[in-house]
Amino acid sequence: MYFVKSPFFLRWLYPKSIWNMPRHEKKVYLTFDDGPIPEITPFILDILKKYQAKATFFCVGENIKKNPHLFQRILDEGHQVGNHTYNHLKGWETHDEQYLANVAKCQELTQTDLFRPPYARATKSQLRQIYKKYRVIMWDIMSGDFDPNLSPEKCLENVLPNIKNGSVIIFHDNIKAIPRVEYVLPKTIEFLLKNHYQLSRID
Repeated sequence: MYFVKSPFFLRWLYPKSIWNMPRHEKKVYLTFDDGPIPEITPFILDILKKYQAKATFFCVGENIKKNPHLFQRILDEGHQVGNHTYNHLKGWETHDEQYLANVAKCQELTQTDLFRPPYARATKSQLRQIYKKYRVIMWDIMSGDFDPNLSPEKCLENVLPNIKNGSVIIFHDNIKAIPRVEYVLPKTIEFLLKNHYQLSRID
């Protein structure tokens, strides 16, 4: 189960995390989790380049190691990167020491002050340590693109009606998301530009 819109109780549980950016600015923040991988990250970068849009990629360390050229392309094309752990660990199922070491291992590659816990889940004790070094970026809109039971059309319906100023939208550059990302991302960007939103990276 996942929440398309970040619910109040999660925002209450994790008040130091960032769930959306300032609402007074007509900006939207596209974010991509889990890459970079050759099967979908180049497509995403091509689409962003076509529309001159910027985004933030929360990268998994082992994927950076496997695909350093794609990670470098993300940087070269002016996008932001964030830490998504080295092995995409579930915080709730990992001892704190192991989890924090995994974050640190990814940080050697990403060199960023942005962090997003995989599955948007980490324990309070893990986050207490992470908050000391990182801004933890959660989400305003979860596209659900990773859900194989979700049609591309329904995925688009998860996104467009929920967009507001300052929305942080989660997409994924992973294998499971490919059919939905390929359909939804161009249409989302076209909608945003038509409605005069600026597509910004999280700095």
